[in-house]
Amino acid sequence: MQTLYLQLLADSFVLKFLRFGVVGFSGLFVDFGITWLLKEVARWQKYLSNAIGFIAAASSNYMLNRLWTFQSTNPNVAVEYSGFIFIAVLGLAINTLMLWILVSRVRMNFYVSKVFATAVVMIWNFVANLVFTFNGMTF
Repeated sequence: MQTLYLQLLADSFVLKFLRFGVVGFSGLFVDFGITWLLKEVARWQKYLSNAIGFIAAASSNYMLNRLWTFQSTNPNVAVEYSGFIFIAVLGLAINTLMLWILVSRVRMNFYVSKVFATAVVMIWNFVANLVFTFNGMTF
């Protein structure tokens, strides 16, 4: 019985991780699409366009993860959303630091470094959101 429970738990964890990855991939399109529209079409400043694209993607990811990945029913959406954004911003900082170390100090190719940094941050974001954001815990 305990083995079946552990298997169901593992399957649930893996399924959530896969869903989290699909949602994150969809966020790339939101981020790049909005950034491109604002920067290239509207001719807004590139860093402002990037920030708006990032926030839009993080917001889209929050809603999709809330509904599909974690199936949250927490009525306190504002707190949950704030936690998700906080974790996303920490993930961005981790990503940037890893890129800087791998490119500037280790002299690794930028795009190879970005793959490593993205993988680490995806794991960070998933675990942090699983434990804190969508489990009712707060920082």
